[in-house]
Amino acid sequence: MFGLTAMGFWLDGTAFGRRTSGALWIIVGGLLLSNLGVVPFEAPVYDFTFSHLVPMAIPLLLLRADLRRIIRESGRVMVAFLIASFAVVVGAIVGFHLIPMGPIGAKVAGVYTGGWIGGTVSFVAVSQAVHMTPAEFTLAMGASSPVSIAALLLLITLPSLAILRRFIPTKFDVNEVDSTDLVIEAQPKSYRAAELAGLITLGFAISSIGSLFADAMGWHDYRIVVISVLSLIVANLVPGRIRRLTLDFDVGMFVMYMFFACVGMITNANIFNGEALLLVLYATLMLAIHFVVLLGAAKLLRIDLADAVIGSAAAVMGPAPTAAIASARGWNELVTPGIMCAIFGKAIATFIGLGVAMLLR
Repeated sequence: MFGLTAMGFWLDGTAFGRRTSGALWIIVGGLLLSNLGVVPFEAPVYDFTFSHLVPMAIPLLLLRADLRRIIRESGRVMVAFLIASFAVVVGAIVGFHLIPMGPIGAKVAGVYTGGWIGGTVSFVAVSQAVHMTPAEFTLAMGASSPVSIAALLLLITLPSLAILRRFIPTKFDVNEVDSTDLVIEAQPKSYRAAELAGLITLGFAISSIGSLFADAMGWHDYRIVVISVLSLIVANLVPGRIRRLTLDFDVGMFVMYMFFACVGMITNANIFNGEALLLVLYATLMLAIHFVVLLGAAKLLRIDLADAVIGSAAAVMGPAPTAAIASARGWNELVTPGIMCAIFGKAIATFIGLGVAMLLR
């Protein structure tokens, strides 16, 4: 598990990994190890990861969701982001009624909605809230990966299409900036043992309190949602102190990558059949509808093409790709708003994804 996690982080730092996601290859690696007989399909460590470590990691991944700062700095991109998120929901609902996915259809619709708006943490949180089995999770994750890559390529390409610029104008120069003109200063992180221990303690404290409250209210099936709400409350009570933390995201992602390793290890390869193709078709249709709705709204509301592209990236790609697209285009004033909107997506996506799953159930 630790080896696969390390591989995932290493791949995320390579060009190949950034195009395909290290998480996908962690799952593939775990699947190969178990199906080749190197590791077992069942083990207590898998159960501990699912039941205790994942709920602990979710608060750490939501600590940066300072809602006041997000609203203050997101500007006009927030409008495009909200439309883009709504377009994801529309795509999920319409696609559900057009693609026959069987009993897992509502689960997949909710997980994809949460995952694209909020990223990995929401993908996992919604999958647990709707009781998606590890086999179903692996199937959904694998089917979404190629569609996500295609969506990223489309977002990079859209501003260069002359016909689209005539349809939706932009005030920005659409020519890409030479990468040599972009200077990114990486701030070294100080890995302090006290902060590491404190963050793990905080994560377990929030998840334990959230779980106890959910059980007391009879909401056991929605304990991940309760933990997410409690995490957002903490994040917005002391945002200044949280900004001084350096390891919260790294620790959270470390646990999430262990989760992906476990998912791969408990998955039997025999589950991959024609159902995977249906999920790929569903994901493709879902994002196609997203782009049609978003670009149509941009035309009607006279939203700048650059704002629409960055709003869409924040809604379906996450903070890092959003910043990369804005920087590569020279839209430097859109980098921070794009990142803020993507972080806001992490704060709301679990609730939206769960709502879609319950609506379609």
